[in-house]
Formats: sequence, structure tokens, C-alpha cells
Amino acid sequence: MTNEAYIYDTTRTPRGKGKKDGSLHEVTAVRLSAETLNELQARTGFDSKLIDDVIWGNVTQVGEQGACLARSAVLYSELDESVPGVSINRFCASGLEAVNMAAGQVMGGMGSAYIAGGVESMSRVPMGMDGGAIAVDPYLAMKAYFVPQGISSDIIATKYGFSRDMCDEYAVESQKRAAAAQADNRFSKSVYALKDQNGLEILDHDEMVRGETDMQSLGGLKASFKDMGEVMPGFDNIALLKYPELERINHVHHAGNSSGIADGSAAVLIGDKAFGEKTGLKPRARIKATAKIGTDPTIMLTGPVPVTERILERNGMKIGDIDLFEVNEAFASVVLRFQTHFNVDHDRLNVNGGAIAMGHPLGATGAVILGTLLDEMERSDRETGLATLCIGSGMGAATIIERV
Repeated sequence: MTNEAYIYDTTRTPRGKGKKDGSLHEVTAVRLSAETLNELQARTGFDSKLIDDVIWGNVTQVGEQGACLARSAVLYSELDESVPGVSINRFCASGLEAVNMAAGQVMGGMGSAYIAGGVESMSRVPMGMDGGAIAVDPYLAMKAYFVPQGISSDIIATKYGFSRDMCDEYAVESQKRAAAAQADNRFSKSVYALKDQNGLEILDHDEMVRGETDMQSLGGLKASFKDMGEVMPGFDNIALLKYPELERINHVHHAGNSSGIADGSAAVLIGDKAFGEKTGLKPRARIKATAKIGTDPTIMLTGPVPVTERILERNGMKIGDIDLFEVNEAFASVVLRFQTHFNVDHDRLNVNGGAIAMGHPLGATGAVILGTLLDEMERSDRETGLATLCIGSGMGAATIIERV
């Protein structure tokens, strides 16, 4: 008999600007992770000896983010040393995949309680430092028609007819929603204030939100991926080999309508019914279903559409059965593609803004948006929510949760 997997609580750091002048730049990934583990334990009071594993996502697993960061974080934290840890990498969906893997373990009876989530310190360990084969192995890159993600986002915009203005309009709305949500303290249920060793506050809010953003300010930004597309090595030419029906690639994305580089960490406490009974904790939600899928590695970022179709079909559901959606705002065209394909009203989608406004700490974001989704479901009294992300190299991941 399959066990139910419940979410007992979530927590996260604020998202800091992923640059050397960002507030979290001096905080290592292992410390960001450990502080988040400590916060989760402090707010729930569970005995850490009951935790079967910490499943932790992070993308650039080199240097201070390498060597099984999950176990390092446990040892850095106040959790008992009997708690093991495993690091995973499903690119941008690593944090959500950690949750999905933990839920699968609980559902299958392979443990009673897990902490899942992830981290990324993009200011200290820049994206791409790991030199992955998909980009640097000539045979694989040619076989997969590899192009950078920014080019992929522009392919989506070109193929599905999303103009620069449409992408900018979406970005402005994301900023406005995030600023309004921040002013209304909608993130306070999950976000904790990160402090230094002396107890002084480092950061207590997502620091990249710019509520004053408008179409005029975005209009002055240069398309970020035009040069890499049109000038040698000419990634546009590779894309057009895969998509010959397109006359050219329209470069519409820039820093203002793409996700911000960020530092941050997030954690989710997942367990079965017995764990709740033993600890006296009440579950906040049930993980109803999880799914993942592979997609075309060139256009790369369309995964949220087919993985959502898969998870709904497998569970006998329709898009109208979902009350709220969190679709990671890697690039504006990714969310516009999801919204138009499923004809989802914008008042049910990323209602508190997203990564365009608040940043995308790669390994953490999946757990971040799941926590944001749950908080909003409770705030607005909604029953069912879906979180999904596009993923590098052409994949998608999704999770459906229900309040209990």
C-alpha cells in the first residue's frame, strides 16, 4: 500500500543578488544550506534523528559547492551527525526534484521523514564553472544541436510569436506583483532573516525586486543574446539547422525580462503520517503527484508544457483542476508559452511575481517556488497547486500538491 507524503513545513533564505555586491556574497553555499536546515528544525522542533536523509539540489557542483554539499551542510548545521545527505543535479529543477525524490521514498515506504531542497551561491560559484559535456564535448554538442539557454528562450519567442513588447510587459507585471507581495508580507511565512555570527542581520527580504520597473526602462536594454547568436560562433545558425522553418531568430530577451542571478537556499520537510504523529506536527499539504520528462535539447526550455500534460494525464486531471500555478520565470517566453498553451488566466499564475523580479538561485528555486505556492494556497484559500520548471538540456519537472 502506498503511503501518503506530506509537506510539514517549508523555509527559505531571502534571495540575494548573485554578484559580488550582493548581500549574501560573503555567505558560502554550505552555510546558506546549514542555516536553512537549522531554521527548519527550529520552527518545527523535530528530532533530527528521525530524518532519514537530506536530499539537496545544487547545480554547479565544484569548489566550495562540491564534495557532496548535502552532507557538508548537515555537519555544518545543528542536525545530528546520524543524518546522511545526498546532492543531486537536475539543473534548474534540482530543488523540486529533491522534493519529488523525497516524496517517492516516503510513498514507497523507504523512510518516514526527509528534508529536501537546495542551494546556489551564484555570486561565489558562477554558473558554468563545472564545464559540463553538453557544452564542451564537440560530439555531444553537435549531436544535440546545443545552443545556450538564452538563445533557446529567443527560439521559443520566435517560434510561438512572442514579441519583445509581450516579454517586457510580462516582466513589468512580475516586478509589480513581487513588489506588492513583498509590501504585503506575503513571503514572511517562509522567509527567515539571515544573520551573521554576531547575530546581526545580513538580509531579511528578496533584494532584487524593482517595483518601479516600466516599459520605458526595459525598452532601453540591449538584447542579451543577439551577439552570441549572430556573431561567431553563430549559435543562431545552429538553431536554424534544427528549425529551418524559422527565417531568423528574434532576440527579445535581456536582463530585465530574464531571471536574475541570485544566491539562496530553501528546504521542505516531508514525511508520512507516522512522522507527524510522532512529532506532533500537522501537515500543511499532501504531495499528490510528481513527474519529469525529456524534451528537445535545442529549444530546451519548453518542458513545463509536456510535463504538465503528463502529470495531469497520469492522475486523471485537467488543467482546470489546478487552482494556482507556479511556473519558474527563467525567461518571459517560457511562462508565456505555458500560459498560452493551456489558456491559463494570469490571476492563477505566478500571482506574487517570480524569478524575473526576485532571482533564480538555480539549485534552490524549485523548493522556493513550491513553498511560495503553498503559502499562497493557504493565504487565498485554494486547494490544489502545481509547480513546474524548465530545465537545461531539454527537460521539465512538475509537482502537484493539495492542502490538507
